[in-house]
Amino acid sequence: MPDTRSALIREGLPHPRGATWDGKGTNFAIFSAHATKVEVCIFDENGDEELERIELPEYTNQIWHGYLPDVRPGAIYGYRVHGPYEPEAGHRFNPNKLLLDPYAVAHHGEIKWDPAVFGYQMESADDTTFDERDSAPFMPKCVVIDPNFDWHGQNVLSEVRVPFDDTILYELHVKGFTKCLPELPDHLRGTYAGLGAEPVIKYIKTLGVTSVELLPIHLFLNDSHLLEKGLTNYWGYNTIGFFAPNACYATNRSHALREFKEMVARFHAAGLEVIMDVVYNHTAEGNELGPTLSFKGIDNASYYRLLPDNPRYYINDTGTGNTVNLSHARVIQMVTDSLRYWAEQTRVDGFRFDLGTILAREPNGFDNQSGFLKACSQDPCLSRVKLIAEPWDCGPGGYQVGGFPPGWAEWNDKFRDTTRKFWTGNAPPSALTETLCASAAIYNHQGRRPWASINFVTAHDGFTLNDLFSYNEKHNEANGEDNRDGSSNNNSWNCGVEGPTNDPEIITMRKRQIRNVLATLLLAQGTPMLLAGDEFGRTQQGNNNAYCQDNEISWLNWELHEKGQELVAFTRRLVAMRHRYPILRRNLFLTGQYNEELGVKDLTWINANGSEMQQESWSDTNMRCFGMLLDGRAQTTGIKQRGREATLLIVINDHHDLVKFTLPECPGGNRWALLIDTNITDNSEQGVFKAGEVYSVTNRSLLLLVLIADKP
Repeated sequence: MPDTRSALIREGLPHPRGATWDGKGTNFAIFSAHATKVEVCIFDENGDEELERIELPEYTNQIWHGYLPDVRPGAIYGYRVHGPYEPEAGHRFNPNKLLLDPYAVAHHGEIKWDPAVFGYQMESADDTTFDERDSAPFMPKCVVIDPNFDWHGQNVLSEVRVPFDDTILYELHVKGFTKCLPELPDHLRGTYAGLGAEPVIKYIKTLGVTSVELLPIHLFLNDSHLLEKGLTNYWGYNTIGFFAPNACYATNRSHALREFKEMVARFHAAGLEVIMDVVYNHTAEGNELGPTLSFKGIDNASYYRLLPDNPRYYINDTGTGNTVNLSHARVIQMVTDSLRYWAEQTRVDGFRFDLGTILAREPNGFDNQSGFLKACSQDPCLSRVKLIAEPWDCGPGGYQVGGFPPGWAEWNDKFRDTTRKFWTGNAPPSALTETLCASAAIYNHQGRRPWASINFVTAHDGFTLNDLFSYNEKHNEANGEDNRDGSSNNNSWNCGVEGPTNDPEIITMRKRQIRNVLATLLLAQGTPMLLAGDEFGRTQQGNNNAYCQDNEISWLNWELHEKGQELVAFTRRLVAMRHRYPILRRNLFLTGQYNEELGVKDLTWINANGSEMQQESWSDTNMRCFGMLLDGRAQTTGIKQRGREATLLIVINDHHDLVKFTLPECPGGNRWALLIDTNITDNSEQGVFKAGEVYSVTNRSLLLLVLIADKP
């Protein structure tokens, strides 16, 4: 190889990690505790020809580093790392393999699956063999970038921070949300620029949600086995780079980072937060038979958890082949550096951690005082952004709902499962009451607040809300796995017919059930998360595991017919009610206890006869209709004084027949105004009813009423 720059290289610095341009040259720094030599490889402008291979001259505190004065933004590079190839000892160094920089913030090209990208002789299926083929022709490369970006005066990081108790999350996929949107020109559909376009932001804003939660946008790879079947890794839970946005969502691949930053800036200008779904629990390198793309070839024994008694093999608590080793200080540093990068350099407002339990795992299992969790809680940047855990993984003791420390929020699958079971007739009313109150038994400790419960009924993984009431069984045939993939435990109900139907009674029932679940989600205490498209009844044709469907199965269909338009209007009304009445998003847990000092009870459960529910009524299997009375006079903060909020009544009827419900007497007023009735498509007309009056609650429906205060 030519070596003309070797004479120019300087010592450089061991920090920051990655390729850092300072206006005159580029500093390269990479961690490896067990390597014997590290070379940076410079490629031509097309990424095809390796022009130079330069050994990094310095090794400081396990960081290899060097400074090249004439390497500028746009330069394409990768690493070759030398060291022992001893799989039995956990080492898989192979300098024939070009490796991606873990700290690269931009990339060039895509992977071409070839046996050469494997560190061993892939055809032999024996990972103890050593492969001498050069992987560079088949690998994506890293790009040196200019980090400067004009934020048009948006220089205050916290200016669009939404208080967690006011937050309404909206989960969406960058591509799928806009791919079929007719208001956008073709070249913007499915891109960062398209998501940040005015018609998109205007629509999201009119829904009333406060924060968009993006499915993974970190650099990820399409699995070879999916490509062979004509499928792709659509969701993106296959990360290989934690600092770079995936260029597949950019209108111009070389400007992916700039487009992402511009998208975030446009959301912020509209007062909307951006939350990133991040995957730090595993990488795309798989197990011992997987490819060597980055971490495996840089320092396999440091980056991954290996079996202590046989480090040739990987601990697989993620179900994906490998588990990132968050017990290692440099790996914790990489992850926290990544989080700070996105929060400070792209200004995202928070993170949802896929399989978050992994991040808090130590060798002895989950530990809510793990090194990573401590690092986040004390970090002046990360302690101010939203941190949301998916609190489970596949490993032993991996289910940790409620187990994360104060300051964290968690996806609450108990809310999902209980809500589904209740509205399909498979859970008693007593089960729903806990979830309506932000699952206090799980989260009310150590000063945690109701917002710690991220309430959801649907998400990217599983049935859409429309399909929840259209299918009893999953229909994943398009995934090419003979319908064996995806969960069979969906707690769904097709209302009498599997799939689409023209039966008007079933259609009416499905519409009402969808409205029931939306109302339960948006009126419950805690932080609601809405799946994009559920507000207009999108379908995935019964596919509950559409991770590989980059097509019309997953893309949102924006041809909204009457049903969809009605449902959007209903959703907007529900969201407006949540914003209008703070009592629906209290910052204190409801207790149901009488406050002697204030003479108020924050929560009272009401029987259909208008009286307070007695314990024996909850155990009555025939009791399927009840009320939830939220007294606006209840204490709202730690200061012991009466509140001045509106008093609300939520009435829920899961009975198969109409129930006559007596509206209760309540201090402060004697008339109730109807705000929501899920049996009524158009809730714009509000009826007023006297306390003691009987309201006929339709079978399987929900009401929201507000007490009209007496005039002083």
